[in-house]
Amino acid sequence: MNNVLELIGRESTLFEEDIESSERELTQIVGQSSFLVLGGAGSIGQAVTKEIFKRNPRKLHVVDISENNMVELVRDIRSSLGYINGDFKTFALDIGSVEYDAFINADGKYDYVLNLSALKHVRSEKDPFTLMRMIDVNVFNTDKTIGQAIEKGTKKYFCVSTDKAANPVNMMGASKRIMEMFLMRRSEEIEISTARFANVAFSDGSLLHGFNQRIQKRQPIVAPNDIKRYFVTPQESGELCLMSCIFGENRDIFFPKLSEALHLITFAEIATKYVQQLGYEPYLCTDENEARELVKTLPEEGKWPCLFTSSDTTGEKDFEEFFTEKEVLDMVRFNNLGVIKNDAVYESELLEFFECEITELKMQRAWLKDDLVKLFHRMIPEFGHKETGKYLDSKM
Repeated sequence: MNNVLELIGRESTLFEEDIESSERELTQIVGQSSFLVLGGAGSIGQAVTKEIFKRNPRKLHVVDISENNMVELVRDIRSSLGYINGDFKTFALDIGSVEYDAFINADGKYDYVLNLSALKHVRSEKDPFTLMRMIDVNVFNTDKTIGQAIEKGTKKYFCVSTDKAANPVNMMGASKRIMEMFLMRRSEEIEISTARFANVAFSDGSLLHGFNQRIQKRQPIVAPNDIKRYFVTPQESGELCLMSCIFGENRDIFFPKLSEALHLITFAEIATKYVQQLGYEPYLCTDENEARELVKTLPEEGKWPCLFTSSDTTGEKDFEEFFTEKEVLDMVRFNNLGVIKNDAVYESELLEFFECEITELKMQRAWLKDDLVKLFHRMIPEFGHKETGKYLDSKM
């Protein structure tokens, strides 16, 4: 934890005071409750699962499409936390599948359902097919699992959103904003809370996680030097989600308060700290070819080739924000957690239109990215989509 904090330029954890002041109630509620964690083997899902597990729940079932990540989750829990008296099981299932529906039908009795599954990468909007899957996972699977939770009498549904849903500029953020609209409609039938938060440091598939991979594979470190982001640690992401799930009122969106402890930092700054922490001096290269060539020799000299460039890819937001000017905030209830208070405001006809349009495109088995972009603009008129024609897959 301290190493990660140091890398993201912090000395202390974010939510320690709020967790400590709520711990007795948190432990009591978790200890007498049953939980289903969807997408529980991803980075945030694993963090949430561990936060629940260590407070001895009555039942904890975890679902994730990644069999390998699920194995690692169980090994990690057994090696660090051990065992609980409650029912702890994992299931390698696709939430959108018939097998998952059968799983829910077989039992499905949970006090709390937490959905951490998502397609989270901006790079997933590069082609119309992955983009359609993003819509399925982020919007329709969410709506489906809420419907199942309602049918089974679940007390509370938690779903993770993203800071990129506030004034979105990319399709990923916009898909989460549309998801929030669907949540508002469902909130008439079940209590729902959610969370928006910053990048999770060293989460699976993230650029920082990629630093680990590059070192292991003896490859150059590459990072943008003009993109600043807020970062939380994996444990902090788990704490934030659990606090929102247990203590959030209907339609609440939790987010980390901005403070001296949470500040913007560039990926290049983190890359420099990371390389130095490993005992190397960063060597700044001028292009990809030089970086690939020098990695063959520089590490023996105590240096590591780094390529820091400006970002020109589609969907990169210039700055991060957790809420918009129009949203009502409660900044008093917690020390380091802010809460967005929402009324059940949504347009039923617009949501139905979105469902029909997506269904029709799928039935045709053919659609263009432009079809989906136009549909997103219909849903979010102020959607500031930035199309540069360049995507992360075309870069090192």
